[in-house]
Amino acid sequence: MLAKSQPKPESTNSQKKTLIWSDEFDKNGLPDTTKWNFELGKARANNEPQYHTKDLKNVRVENGKLIITSRLDLIDTVKKYTSARINTKGKFQFTYGRVEVRAKLPQGRGVWPAIWTLGVTGRWPACGEIDIMEYWGHDPNTVASNVHTRDYNHTKGTGRGGKITYEKPFADFHIYALEWYKDRMNFYMDDKMFYSCKSKGEGIGEWPFDAPQYLILNQAISNNWKPGQPGIDDSIFPQEFIIDYVRVYEIK
Repeated sequence: MLAKSQPKPESTNSQKKTLIWSDEFDKNGLPDTTKWNFELGKARANNEPQYHTKDLKNVRVENGKLIITSRLDLIDTVKKYTSARINTKGKFQFTYGRVEVRAKLPQGRGVWPAIWTLGVTGRWPACGEIDIMEYWGHDPNTVASNVHTRDYNHTKGTGRGGKITYEKPFADFHIYALEWYKDRMNFYMDDKMFYSCKSKGEGIGEWPFDAPQYLILNQAISNNWKPGQPGIDDSIFPQEFIIDYVRVYEIK
C-alpha cells in the first residue's frame, strides 16, 4: 500500500491524479479501525430489515479483500438478517477528486450493496449524498449511481441518477468510480462513464457538493417492493460483497 507521506502522481487522460487515501485490505481480521467505523444495530432507513454487526461472519478482511456478508441467521429462535456497514466519518473526508473501488457484487433478490458518501455536516438530504454504485439484486443486469440533495431526492420524486446495463455484473470484479469536480460528478463502471450529474447553479439546496464528504461501504437488504412483486429470496443467503481496494485521488 502506498504510504500517505509519499503520494504517487499518475497521468490519465491528460490529468494528473495523486493518491491521497486508500485501503488495500492487506491485514486479515476486522477492517482497520484507524480508517473505518462500524455502524451497529438495526438499520434505520428504507425499511431495511437487517441488523449491522462487527462480527467476523459479517465483515472481515481476508486474503487482501474486504468481505461484507449478508446472512439469514437464527437468533433467539427468530430468523434475522445480519450484515455490515462501515464508514470513514471523522477519520477521512474529502472534497473533489476521484474515488475508485474494485469490487465483486453479491447476487439474488434482496441484496442491495452500495459504495457511497454523505456530507460531513447537516442532516440528510441537505448534507448531500453521492451513490457511487448501488445494485439491487432483483434487477440483476443493472448497476446504478444516484445523487440526493435537499431539493433533489427520491422522497420528492426529484432524485437524479443514471444506470448502466451489464449482463451478470456479479460474475466478476469491476471498478466503480466517481470523478467529483466543482460543477459536476461523473460516474463510471470500469472505463465507461454512464452518468454525469451537473450543477444547475440553484444554490446549496441543489448543490451542497463544495463541502467534505465521507465514505460508506455496506450491504443492505432491500425490502421495498411494489405490490405484486416478489420479495426477498431467503434461499440466496449468505451473500458476499467483496471489495479489493478503495482509493481516493486528488485530480489536477
